[in-house]
Amino acid sequence: MTAAPAVRRYAAHPFWQAVGILVLAYIVVVWVVPLLPGSAIVPKSVVLQYMVTVLVGLLIYVSDNEERWARFKEPIEAVLVEPRLRVARAALLVVVTVLVGLIAYGQVATTVAAPPNLRSIHPAPPTEITFRGKSITLTGLENPLRAHPESLPLYLAEGKGVYYRNCLPCHGDHLDGQGHFASGFNPLPANFQDNGTIAQLTESFVFWRVAKGGPGLPREGTPWNSAMPQWEDFLTEREIWSVILFLYDQTGWKPRRWETEPGKGESGKGKGDD
Repeated sequence: MTAAPAVRRYAAHPFWQAVGILVLAYIVVVWVVPLLPGSAIVPKSVVLQYMVTVLVGLLIYVSDNEERWARFKEPIEAVLVEPRLRVARAALLVVVTVLVGLIAYGQVATTVAAPPNLRSIHPAPPTEITFRGKSITLTGLENPLRAHPESLPLYLAEGKGVYYRNCLPCHGDHLDGQGHFASGFNPLPANFQDNGTIAQLTESFVFWRVAKGGPGLPREGTPWNSAMPQWEDFLTEREIWSVILFLYDQTGWKPRRWETEPGKGESGKGKGDD
């Protein structure tokens, strides 16, 4: 009969109400939320963020009223100063010291983990891809539009239209990766004027990257978080080849050729070279 009034007294006290709400919030975030349909384990950083938010809210609530604030501080002041709680005070000191030590140890302790994958800026392309249900072999593939030199002006004009309708906002008017939306991406869109991009690549490689975009990057090309869309969903095969022609024509780079022999450089790699 004496337990019930004691429980009610603790339940009505602002300090123990705050402790109970903190414990309940932790249980909900850590154990209840992951059980909800479509949910996953909540990261520790998010748990900490939620708990700090709840704690700040509780402090605002209990300090809003002078009487409530005074009652909230009573247990804290009692543990810190009252002689009868000397044992509790010593235990609290030990617990806090141990917790701080464990947190510090966890931050500096050596962990055994698999080495991270080395990311390749230009990962090796597959030998074959599927483009809108059609199988295309990339190995040895040259831009098929170059086989019709008499029609190159037409293809270049088509590629220019494709670029300015679709690529300009990210890659920019000067093809330097400084489009209007470029600053919103990490990493920034490719700078085609740089000799480390298309100047180093075969046109079949560029076709693969344009067609498959960021989602088509192989494992060694991640994590790169490329915002490049899969342009095969929007452009035809000829449109992609024509915009590739436009890129090389506007930048002055010559594409790397498949017949380049190892150790002898890459043909047409510099601007203006024949």
